[in-house]
Amino acid sequence: MIERETAQAINDRAAAWVARMDREGGDPAVRSELKAWLAGDDRRRGAYFRAKAAWTMLDRASVLGAGQAPSYEVAAAGGTRFPRRRLLWGGGGAIAAALVLGVTGLDFLATPDQQIQTAIGEIRRVPLSDGSLAAVNTQTTLDVTMKPEVRQVELKDGEAWFQVAKDSARPFVVEIGDVRVRAVGTAFAVKRTAAGVDVQVTEGVVEIWRVGDEANIQRVKAGARALIAPDRAVAPVVAANEEIDNALAWRTGQLVFDGDSVAEAVAEFNRYNVRKIEVADAGLGEQKMVGRFRTNEPDAFARAVATLMKARAEMHSDRIILSQN
Repeated sequence: MIERETAQAINDRAAAWVARMDREGGDPAVRSELKAWLAGDDRRRGAYFRAKAAWTMLDRASVLGAGQAPSYEVAAAGGTRFPRRRLLWGGGGAIAAALVLGVTGLDFLATPDQQIQTAIGEIRRVPLSDGSLAAVNTQTTLDVTMKPEVRQVELKDGEAWFQVAKDSARPFVVEIGDVRVRAVGTAFAVKRTAAGVDVQVTEGVVEIWRVGDEANIQRVKAGARALIAPDRAVAPVVAANEEIDNALAWRTGQLVFDGDSVAEAVAEFNRYNVRKIEVADAGLGEQKMVGRFRTNEPDAFARAVATLMKARAEMHSDRIILSQN
């Protein structure tokens, strides 16, 4: 049975196609390839035109340095403000999230080597110079180096999802400490935490290994994830596609919880907001919950917890306190 392509995958691919057509649209072979892709699924044409419309709204001349670049100051979740150029990007839900939440940005790698850094609550979608795309989550730092023989990304902190442009001559390698994740043309997320490195594959296959242990390369396929704890071997853990989609909902400015504890959900919200949530009672923190929320609305989350669990949410300017009634 052939698995149906998800709407998110179609939107992401459509965004990649718009960026590619901007660079290579004059090539008849590229146009023919796009035509074949559009014909493969009725949903692709709508996703492509939505992404193209969003691209058109971008002041490309300013972004590429052809004129005076207008600057905009955007409020991140929790009140932090940071300057960036205005962008509307993506298809379907990604565009809606960008418009409503104001958290999705787009930058171009103007040089072969560049550092990408996001503030608290900032989520950016960045086309790389090789045609790949990177969705960069809150409080993340990436160093990108494009070489003739390899494409290197060092994830210093945080989390990012990559849609990798195919180039068999130049592997795409993400470095996280002594862990390496390699792909040629695929899509995957990498998250760096105190517990180790979490790799989730949404498309294709990636190879993972530790420096010095190249003989034990582990292949992880779409729909699976691998958690590499410090000083331990790579061990893949099979996960349903829906679970991975939920974990990567941050790409559209959302957090999805399905059986997570209140304490775990609070920890996620606190990654995106200066205004922190505190759980006053351990018992409340252990309660399980289900829900979908915007990353920049901790007050809505707190009110939902208070209502569903008959708890109390005290709203202060700098924090929110959850406690048992």
